[in-house]
Amino acid sequence: MKPAEKATFWFIGVTTGQSSIMRVFPEWARHLGLGDVDMRGIDLVPHDRPERYREVVSFLKSDPLSRGALVTTHKLDLFAAARDMFDEIDPHAALMEETSCLSKRDGRFLCHAKDPISSGLAIDGFVPKGHFARTRAEVFSMGAGGSTIALTWHLTQAARGRDRPSRILVSNRSQARLDHLAAIHRSLGHGIPVECILAPHPGDNDAVMAGLSPGALVINATGLGKDAPGSPITDAARFPQGAIAWDLNYRGDLVFLDQARAQAPLRQLQIEDGWTYFIHGWTQVIAQVFHADIPVRGPAFDRIAAIAARVTGRGA
Repeated sequence: MKPAEKATFWFIGVTTGQSSIMRVFPEWARHLGLGDVDMRGIDLVPHDRPERYREVVSFLKSDPLSRGALVTTHKLDLFAAARDMFDEIDPHAALMEETSCLSKRDGRFLCHAKDPISSGLAIDGFVPKGHFARTRAEVFSMGAGGSTIALTWHLTQAARGRDRPSRILVSNRSQARLDHLAAIHRSLGHGIPVECILAPHPGDNDAVMAGLSPGALVINATGLGKDAPGSPITDAARFPQGAIAWDLNYRGDLVFLDQARAQAPLRQLQIEDGWTYFIHGWTQVIAQVFHADIPVRGPAFDRIAAIAARVTGRGA
């Protein structure tokens, strides 16, 4: 981490150099009129040492030309290690004890959790309106990190009325993350049953899927298929009839999506990758860091998405 020589936007992740954002951001910056701004990545291993997270936060906070950062994979760990270093923590970040966005305003260093907004925008873009009210289906999310906390928060909001899942199931390979998620949902008091399942092996997730009802939303929120190879389920897993299979990843080997596609014709699956989530996730953080007004829907948003698709060759 060398001091920035011009206005710089940082990406804190695991394999940042492989992300499409490194090619997309310069085009977005021109389109949005952000000025002469650079983008650089910081790669940390998952669940890195607390002192490494504090080193990163200290650098970003003190470096004059570092405008802010998007955080992925490390949202919970970075917050836990460095929460005392932020001048301000937004309500979502305080509730969920995670951060996906670091920014500066009036000399203050701010921490935000943008996933509740970006995941909600993504979900509402592909889950048919009234789906849960009509099917009374569950949500099963594999991985108990910040993304699952955020998207399950969104799906339990009282404003959704009857269009909420009948049950939320979350699996994870370690117990601590499950305990954290369970505590957050208890504090929300939304009345929807939340079941946390320790699943150290893919076959454990297969067993959970076998008990899901038709129309369930099944999510790979583990990072497997992008940050690490593989899938959280085995090839023997069976998706519920009419399920929606959503992988939060949009790049990598995407084994989970291949498994879903193999069953799609017989089981009438709707299959979604993480592309729209990627667009919303980045634009929400860019808007915060650069104090920019970026639309979340409509023709102006479609142009932003089209720029990303053109740069990456998506759909070509």
